[in-house]
Amino acid sequence: MDEVIMDQVVFVAHQVVSWVASAAIVFGGVVPYIPQYRDIRRTQNAEGFSTYVCLVLLVANILRILFRFGRYFETPLLWQSIIMIVTMLIMLNLCTGVRTATELNTKRRSFTATDSKDEEIKVPKRLFLDFDWNYFWSWSRFVDYLQCVLAFTVLAAYVTYVLLDSVLFVESLGFLAVFTEAMLGTPQLYCNYQNKSTEGMSIKMVLMWTSGDTFKTGYFLLTQAPVQFWICGLLQVCVDFAILFQVYYYSRYPQKPVSHTTHTTSAKAM
Repeated sequence: MDEVIMDQVVFVAHQVVSWVASAAIVFGGVVPYIPQYRDIRRTQNAEGFSTYVCLVLLVANILRILFRFGRYFETPLLWQSIIMIVTMLIMLNLCTGVRTATELNTKRRSFTATDSKDEEIKVPKRLFLDFDWNYFWSWSRFVDYLQCVLAFTVLAAYVTYVLLDSVLFVESLGFLAVFTEAMLGTPQLYCNYQNKSTEGMSIKMVLMWTSGDTFKTGYFLLTQAPVQFWICGLLQVCVDFAILFQVYYYSRYPQKPVSHTTHTTSAKAM
């Protein structure tokens, strides 16, 4: 009798741990962007956040969803991809609005300095349908990002449908999906390198990236996810640590004079 009760307790405990781990996988990827989202909204400054991070995650998660049609993986990973896509679109909507408002305010100050009227103020529009690669992923409207994501999804889905019977294609698709996600931090890494500073970037976001990616990689190993998942997970953790090293290096050895008008975001982050 005692053994039966013990078995039931162990089973219930295992179920609880499994549910908690699944919830962490599904929603854990979103958590790092909450402080960054709040910082951008409070300061109305999106310069420290690279929107190419959104591009990387959108591509990675769309490809991961398509990969599931060719090779099954855990359902929590599917829901993680869906929720991450929605989150990245929300981030893009915020950054686009802030950038447009900033450009408008800059124009207004310029026109005021030259005694021009507000009616003459116009912000040049950069549209997806212009197909100008000089402004790729730097469009003026959120709807242009939606058009780009939709076009990519339709094209990728069509290619996947045609080549779904090819094992080589399916495995390559899975690798491309997780490798793209593993490169998540590289736009931010490059942005920091260009600026020679991590000012404006949420350090909390990167710390959450690191802890989340470490947990996720461990989850891949424990659930015996496809080998592409945990190999690229390890690579992603390495990129996260590289960004953390930038935080340490640029704070200890500043590469440019510290601005006297430091944004609230960077002051809090550093």
